[in-house]
Amino acid sequence: MTFDLLLTDATVLTSDAATGPPHGGPIGGPLADGRVVDIGVRDGKIAAVGTDLPRDARQVVEVAGRLVTPGLIDLHTHVGPGYWGIDPDPIAWHCGVTTWVDAGSAGAYTLDGLRRVAAGATVRVPALLNISAVGLAGRTGECRDLATCDAGLAIDTIQANRELIRGIKVRIDRETVGDNGIEPLRRGLAAADACGVPVMVHIGTAPPELDEVLDLLRPGDIVTHCASGIAAPLGSAVHAAAARGVLLDLGHGSGGFAFDVLAAQLDAGLRPYTISTDLHARSLYGPVFDLPTTMAKMLAAGVALAEVVAAATLHPARALGLPGGTLTVGAPADLAIFEVRAEEFPVVDAHRQVRISPMRLVNDATYVGGRLLTPRLPGPPPPWIPLTIAQRAALADRTRHLRDLLATPLVGPDGLDEQFPRNQPRSS
Repeated sequence: MTFDLLLTDATVLTSDAATGPPHGGPIGGPLADGRVVDIGVRDGKIAAVGTDLPRDARQVVEVAGRLVTPGLIDLHTHVGPGYWGIDPDPIAWHCGVTTWVDAGSAGAYTLDGLRRVAAGATVRVPALLNISAVGLAGRTGECRDLATCDAGLAIDTIQANRELIRGIKVRIDRETVGDNGIEPLRRGLAAADACGVPVMVHIGTAPPELDEVLDLLRPGDIVTHCASGIAAPLGSAVHAAAARGVLLDLGHGSGGFAFDVLAAQLDAGLRPYTISTDLHARSLYGPVFDLPTTMAKMLAAGVALAEVVAAATLHPARALGLPGGTLTVGAPADLAIFEVRAEEFPVVDAHRQVRISPMRLVNDATYVGGRLLTPRLPGPPPPWIPLTIAQRAALADRTRHLRDLLATPLVGPDGLDEQFPRNQPRSS
């Protein structure tokens, strides 16, 4: 058997990710519970996982001491065109996220724009269709006109785009719905029922009241911003929703995550099923930054590394029926390689509360379908994005450092060969 790619001596954590006992000596530090295996890839899929696989591969990459996870799946991002959208590729290659679920950037009227983004990306971009046909062209208010919240149109759009759309997104807060209360959610649920897909609901500033929203949700539906300091879902309704199978998603964003709310939920036995960023044009520069940083915030709250990894891989795949999320044979060869640094890492929530993570995940390499993602430089922030003086200064410093790095010759004279020697033998 010839592999296209072979990762050797990889440490894996998930219970279904590998077979065979550990080998290669004991694992220390935060990876003490891991197993060491080789992972073979062929034709874009995982072809073999085990100990001492044959080194018959076009490319062998030694990853001893590194954590190898399924490619991370971010259940809540915004990569479609509009106010919130970002380009995923310049972030994906250095953060390990191989699947970026666009959570409602596009509605029925604007889905073609998102389809073009998905077709041009190196990462996977499934979508949740906004119940508002206009999507997130602007900052908010998309559900104030109920004429755009057309359940029939949403049904037709999902049926015609099954390979792209995995569910429905509804934002329910005072600014978004105006005087329409929970009616946009009712329409989203009706469309979801007809198509057999889940609804992801954004919660925020009341009205509508949080209990009204939660009481409507069905098993398999998703509450994003589940540890919001604004919505503060801590009462009996969130317990009842979780008990009947409603899934809690972190959905950090610019204002959707508070450490004190998360701590209270964990103390009460409520746990986020999925860890997502709500990464968009405002949260990218902070407080979110990326999914590994968001995962570190869960570690800072005392959640174990294996549970955190599952909540960013296996669980989001199950929530939307996505490919990937495991390292089992036959799964897509979406892979993320991390250095796990056992060092204190300060992290901050949306309200500038700081906690200390005991470790940091630093991405070494990211593969989609067995292909290594290569570096891409990010573009500047859109002019409408509010940034602090410190954020603007940091972006300017980053640009300067990149310019200096790229303007410096790659190697010195000792690092070069004479490609065309002067004293070539003359032909007779």
